[in-house]
Amino acid sequence: MPKTINVLFLAAEADPFIKVGGLGDVAGSLPRALRALSNDDINLDVRLVLPYHPAVKADNVRPLGMFSIPRGESDVQVEAFETSHNGMPVYFIGGDPIRANGSVYSLDSKLDAEKYSFFSLAALELPRHINWLPDIIHGNDWHTALSLYGSLTKRWEDGARQAASVITLHNLPFMGPNVSTILESYDVKLAQTDLPDWARVMPLPLGLWASDAIVAVSPTYGKEILTPQYGCGLDDFLQIRRETVHGIINGLDTDSFNPADDSALGVNFDIESLEKRDANKALLQERLGLAREPKTPLLAMVSRMDVQKGVDLVFAALKNMKRSNWQAVILGTGDPKLEAAAKKLQTLFPERVKVETRYDAGLARQIYAGSDMLLMPSRYEPCGLSQMIAMRYGCVPVVRAAGGLNDTVRQGITGFVFEKIHHMSLVAAINSAMKIYADRDKWQSIQRAGMAQDFSWENSAKQYLELYQSIIKT
Repeated sequence: MPKTINVLFLAAEADPFIKVGGLGDVAGSLPRALRALSNDDINLDVRLVLPYHPAVKADNVRPLGMFSIPRGESDVQVEAFETSHNGMPVYFIGGDPIRANGSVYSLDSKLDAEKYSFFSLAALELPRHINWLPDIIHGNDWHTALSLYGSLTKRWEDGARQAASVITLHNLPFMGPNVSTILESYDVKLAQTDLPDWARVMPLPLGLWASDAIVAVSPTYGKEILTPQYGCGLDDFLQIRRETVHGIINGLDTDSFNPADDSALGVNFDIESLEKRDANKALLQERLGLAREPKTPLLAMVSRMDVQKGVDLVFAALKNMKRSNWQAVILGTGDPKLEAAAKKLQTLFPERVKVETRYDAGLARQIYAGSDMLLMPSRYEPCGLSQMIAMRYGCVPVVRAAGGLNDTVRQGITGFVFEKIHHMSLVAAINSAMKIYADRDKWQSIQRAGMAQDFSWENSAKQYLELYQSIIKT
C-alpha cells in the first residue's frame, strides 16, 4: 500500500483556468508534475485551489456547497466549486470579496487585501468540507501567504491537526498590503514574531515566518535574498531562517514549448534538424519588415517593459553598437516610458530595429525560433522562463548572472553571461557572442547544448517531493 501525501496547493492564478504572468505557468504545471510522481511506494494527492475570479474559464464546474467563516459580529459566506484537470481535483473559492474585484490583481491594494485575505482563510476551511485533510499546505507569494499564517495560529489556538507548510517565493519585493485590520476582523491574532516591525502586518512576511520551508524559485535567488541587496529588508530575518530556505528552479512545460511540433512556427525543427531553423529566421525577418539577411545576427528581447528586466540596458547597448552589423526585435509591454524609449530606438534605427509593444504569445514563439540571441540583462531575476524557452528553440541567451539566469545558462556552453549591471558589460557579452556566431559550427554546438538541457517540471517536482517528505518527518 503506497504512502499518501495530501497537498493543498494554493495560488492566485493557474493555467489553463486563468493566467496573468509566470505564476500562472507554475501553478498550472507543478501540481500535475507532482501527481505524476506517484508510484507503488508513494501517492501524491495534490489538489489545486484558486479564487473563483469572474474571468476564470473552466468546464464542468460543479457547486460543492456553501460554508461560512466568522468575521466580526457576523459571518462571510464562502461558495465552493470543483472541477478536474487531467485527473487532478481543482477547487474554486467564491464569495463577495472575490467578486468585488473583477481582475486577478487590482491597482487598489484595499480590494486585493480583502480578496486574498478572504481567499486564504476560506481555503483553510475547505478541506473539512470535502472530508480530505492535507499533510502539506503549499502557498505561493503573498496572495496565499495568510493561509500558512492562519494555519499556524489555528494550530496554536485549538490544537487543529498539524499540516506542514511550504511557501514558494516567486518575487520577494511584492509583499502585499497592510492586513492588520482585516486579520483582526477575522479574529486572527497578530503573533509576536521576529520580523521587522514594518513587516509584521504584511501577508508575505507573515507567511514566510509561519512556514516550515521557504522555497525560492532558483538556487541563486535563494542565496541572493539572504543579502541586503536583494533581501528587501528581510535579509536579517531570512538569515536566521536560512536552514529552512531552499532554492528549486522552476520548470518549463516542455510539451507546450517544443519546436518540433509548435503550431506557431512556420517550420518545425529539433536538435537533429537544426538547419531547418534558418527558415524561421527568414519568415520572422519578413514578418517584421527586416531585410532577409541570413548571416546578420538577429537579437531579440521578449520581456515585460520594466527596469527590473534591464530593458534600458538593451537600449543603451544597441545605441553603442551602431557600427556593428545586427538586427533587433523587441516585444513587450509595461512601463509607458520604456515603451516610448523602445519606439525611439526604432526611430533611430528604422532599418534594424522593430518594436512591438503588446502581448503576443504566437509572435513570441516565432521570435524564439527565428532569432539568434535573446537578451536578458535583468537587474534581478528570481527564475526566468524566457531564457529556458530560448534555449529549447535554439536561440542563444545573453544574460546577467542574476538568480535563475545564473543557474540555467552556462557561460560559453549554452549561452553568454555577464556580471556588472552596466550597458557596456552587456555590449561586451554581445560582442563575445557575435565572434562565435561567425563560426557556424561553434555556434551550432552552443545551440545544441542549449536545446539538450532538461528543463522539464519532473526535475523540480522531485525536489519538492523530497522537501515535503523532509518537513513531514520533522
